[in-house]
Amino acid sequence: MRLSRFERVRERLRRAYESGRDSVRARRTRPAELPVGAEVASPTSPGPVAPPAAPVVGAPPPTEVHASTVSRDDADVPHALRIAAAWSWRLIVVGVVAWALIMVVGRIKIVFIPLAVALLFSALLAPAVGWLLRVRLPRSAATTVVLVGGLAAVVATLTLVVNEFIKGVPELSANATEGVRQIQDWLKTGPLHLSDSQLNRYIDEITRWVNENTSSLTSGALSTAATVAELLTGTLLVVFATFFFLRDGNRIWRFLVRLLPVAARWKVDDAGRASWETLGAYVRATILVAFIDAVGIGIFLVAFDIPFAFPLIALVFLGAFIPIVGATLSGAVAVLVALVDSGPVTALIILAAVIGVQQVEGHILQPLIMGRAVAIHPLAVVIGVAAGVVLAGITGAVIAVPLIAVINTAVRRLAARRVPDTPPDAVVVASQAP
Repeated sequence: MRLSRFERVRERLRRAYESGRDSVRARRTRPAELPVGAEVASPTSPGPVAPPAAPVVGAPPPTEVHASTVSRDDADVPHALRIAAAWSWRLIVVGVVAWALIMVVGRIKIVFIPLAVALLFSALLAPAVGWLLRVRLPRSAATTVVLVGGLAAVVATLTLVVNEFIKGVPELSANATEGVRQIQDWLKTGPLHLSDSQLNRYIDEITRWVNENTSSLTSGALSTAATVAELLTGTLLVVFATFFFLRDGNRIWRFLVRLLPVAARWKVDDAGRASWETLGAYVRATILVAFIDAVGIGIFLVAFDIPFAFPLIALVFLGAFIPIVGATLSGAVAVLVALVDSGPVTALIILAAVIGVQQVEGHILQPLIMGRAVAIHPLAVVIGVAAGVVLAGITGAVIAVPLIAVINTAVRRLAARRVPDTPPDAVVVASQAP
């Protein structure tokens, strides 16, 4: 009897506990109190129904507030105008930042340009350093051997070009005088039919222009000492920067990456290494294309016994580093020398050879050798070369296109929505499964 009473008490306590627990849960999940007169949502009544508002006579129609607006005043502005204004101020900010960067680069171009040239040389010589490292040569020794060998090749080539140019100057001067006389005769007897008085007037105008600009030419000559000092300083900076880029380039890059936030390191590292591969591919492909151009045009120059054949070949080789513009200018110089030395027929043959080589370069060599990794639109190339010439002369024209290629690759990698590959030296710590 006592046991049954105890069980009844326990059952009552259990039911009281469950009832209290259910009431607490109901209060926690109860919706906010609705205003008086509103109906509770149910399957037959999907939600609270508010009493209809009375219309106000003379009030303007309600304005629809877009999700992109922060006030009713913004909602009064057309959506297209808001979008245009948003784009405009963002483009203005980007333009101001770009202008500031250009001004900074212009101020420190004596440092920026040698560093850019050193990066080009490093991208060119890095495979040779890697090969010497694979044969167990110390890193400093491998870098020194490659750098000294590269400098020796450049000095030997420049010495040979200068010697050939000095030997051919007397002959070219005599041929130039004869060429000028032939041009004068053609102007008289050709389709223009210029008279002696007209030729003399044009010659006098050219002479007067030279005399009027003598002061500017003299001031440029007076600044030769400063130019030579800047050239020597830039050359030393290129040599030292190339040495340290080749020896410690990987450590320098990893130090710079560690300065960034942790979340951005892998992305920036992936973009930087892809850009370096693009720069190396561009430099090697450009050298190969320049060599083929120089050999192709040089064969015609040697076959027709054009003076300054070797210097012209070197000029064509160097001109190929400036896409589109450089090849045209170097080919024009070769045609003019052929015209002065051998007459118009030989000049036309050399012109045809230059055009043919350039067509082969533009339609076969460039797409085949460079590939899609460094493909840049010709308009971007022309604009980049023009901007480089304005900012830094010939050197700016040389480094403009590889700079555009590197920036293009970096932006594409940073904008790509993918997880970069795990670095080979990364340490991944995984927790044990429970």
